[in-house]
Amino acid sequence: MTTVLRLTPDRPERDLIASAAACLRQGGLVAFPTETVYGLGVAAMDAPAVRRLFAAKGRPADDPLIVHVADRGALGPLVAVCPPIVDALAARFWPGPLTLVLRRSALVPDEVTAGLDTVAVRVPAHPVARALLAAAGIPVAAPSANLFSRPSPTQAAHVLEDLDGRIDMVLDGGPTQVGVESTVLDLSGDGPQVLRPGAITLEMLRELLPHVRLRGDAPADGPQRSPGLLLRHYSPRAPLTLYEGAPEAVIARMRTDVETARAEGRRVGVLVPDDDVAALAARLYATLREFDSAGVDEIFARLPPATDGLSAAVADRLRRAAAGRVVRCV
Repeated sequence: MTTVLRLTPDRPERDLIASAAACLRQGGLVAFPTETVYGLGVAAMDAPAVRRLFAAKGRPADDPLIVHVADRGALGPLVAVCPPIVDALAARFWPGPLTLVLRRSALVPDEVTAGLDTVAVRVPAHPVARALLAAAGIPVAAPSANLFSRPSPTQAAHVLEDLDGRIDMVLDGGPTQVGVESTVLDLSGDGPQVLRPGAITLEMLRELLPHVRLRGDAPADGPQRSPGLLLRHYSPRAPLTLYEGAPEAVIARMRTDVETARAEGRRVGVLVPDDDVAALAARLYATLREFDSAGVDEIFARLPPATDGLSAAVADRLRRAAAGRVVRCV
């Protein structure tokens, strides 16, 4: 059985944090809340423990992990090259939902980086995550705490749905706030690229990096430079169809498809977001899991209105959840 420790989110109990930190140092797997989603933590420099994490999640070895550290000063042993812009980005966005991809040092196990010459790192902002990292005193590799390709967990209950009995411990710090994974910014190449959009938007980054751009689709095969780049990811059990295009055309087509599905006896979940993109992001994965719990046969969803940079992150997650099932309406 997986041990569940319930903490006060903004003032996590020291004895519970100490117990989780000891578990990590001993090679255990500990799920904990970050401001984005729940992560599944493991001692990043412990290669056998990292392999155990991949097995628990059913995660392919060519999908790298993000290493979480307590502060900017902890980057030193992990990276071979640290561009000057890192200090400005850290001062502005850390702790927070920004991951940086940098050239790795030889100390980082290949298991963490999918054998690539880069490592992804971030400093989380959630009080539980920060307390755990400080108490453990080690870098912690932490993908989302779910079975591979499932919607990421934003509550401890979601972690247990997927991983109860497969991991050692869950720190229950209540629901997460942002609800979608961190922005991933690659600084290892010729120019800065956002590999995965998140709550730190292109507009925010361009205040420090005017020429940063959003990368196109990643290669379908081989090691990925960042987590979250596979075509099928964040997917509920029921097939999800995503509708894009003019709002009137989208609603008309969705209505027709829903009526057809219901007439054929299929149970349908419908996701039609409003203008509150932040609220949608916070609830997105929980809603997809609720559809699964309700036993729907299909899910129909439309893209959120492009109101701010966060809508790009939600659109990215929905496109990957749909795994290519996209209907373009004109």
